[in-house]
Amino acid sequence: MQANNPFTPTFGIIPPFMAGREELVEELSAAFAHGLGDPNLCTIVSGARGTGKTALLSFMGEEASSQGWICANTTAAEGMLEDILQQAESGAWEFIESLERKHLSGITLGQFVGLEWENASGDPGNWRTRMNRLLDQLGEKGIGLLITVDEVKATVPEMKQLARVYQHFVREGRNVALLMAGLPHSVSGLLNDEDVSFLRRARKHSLARIPDREIRGAVALTVEQSGRTIDGAGLDVAVEAIDGFPYMMQLVGYYMWAQHPGEREISAQDVARGVSRAQKEMIEGILEYTFRDLSKGDLRFLVAMLPDQKMSAMADVARRMGVKSNYASQYRRRLLEQGIIGEPQRGYLRFDMPGFRDYLATRVEEGDLA
Repeated sequence: MQANNPFTPTFGIIPPFMAGREELVEELSAAFAHGLGDPNLCTIVSGARGTGKTALLSFMGEEASSQGWICANTTAAEGMLEDILQQAESGAWEFIESLERKHLSGITLGQFVGLEWENASGDPGNWRTRMNRLLDQLGEKGIGLLITVDEVKATVPEMKQLARVYQHFVREGRNVALLMAGLPHSVSGLLNDEDVSFLRRARKHSLARIPDREIRGAVALTVEQSGRTIDGAGLDVAVEAIDGFPYMMQLVGYYMWAQHPGEREISAQDVARGVSRAQKEMIEGILEYTFRDLSKGDLRFLVAMLPDQKMSAMADVARRMGVKSNYASQYRRRLLEQGIIGEPQRGYLRFDMPGFRDYLATRVEEGDLA
């Protein structure tokens, strides 16, 4: 019988192994077990596209549920507060019998399908008071609520409202956790907003590249536990192509598996073909969008790194740009926040997003930066 492909190159789908994120997962899992007062109950995760932010939120939602918490998952957009409340109420029904009876009064269509409910009491209250009523009842049962928010943006008014109200939840001793994720520059924008300065005290984690040894172990285990083997030389090729990037690991794994799914062994040829397919999809799904988001200054900085094969000295980058180091540093900071480059040692930089160096070099050769 042919085994199903275990690799999941779909955003938000939980992979078989959360490679390279064990420490963060353990901290958050322990926070759910400890409950009220644990500082990790308010955590913000940042990372470039494809670093596994959405999958991490999904994984931690399942982990919280396994520990008896109710989970409400949403995305930072208009309607997110009502989405959170409705998900929380839906999850609470099996635990709480005394929730107010409601009847459906309307349906709205948008980014979220909105169900408009009307309380029998005729006094729905605002979002905070409605949440408080629910949380009071959950608290009586010893049940916590986890709210996860993906793609955080300071430009979404309801995102800031959630942050302000969450501060009151904490001060009032309510067992509510808030786990947020977003692109580095979006997270920075949120933390720099004076309206939600409370969030600066949240625990912050940046999802960096995963060490090759952990990638190798995760790929091999995923293959073996799904009933197949992988050629050793092919595994080397896969690890090199993945380059520590979670999304790339799922892409390479998916396509190498799909070459001859009925065969016992994934051959080196299967891996080579899978890498080729994965690289093409990586360009279309990640690199092109990342390139479009860059400013002219960002691009000048990155082009100034191209002459170096491995690491670039910050002083050399500034010299090639024809600017002083303190001016170039503003672009260095932005690119570090976006996960495109890394700083393996003080004063030295490298391309961290897999494939982006070669992609940028190609765009330069084609004259796209003129």
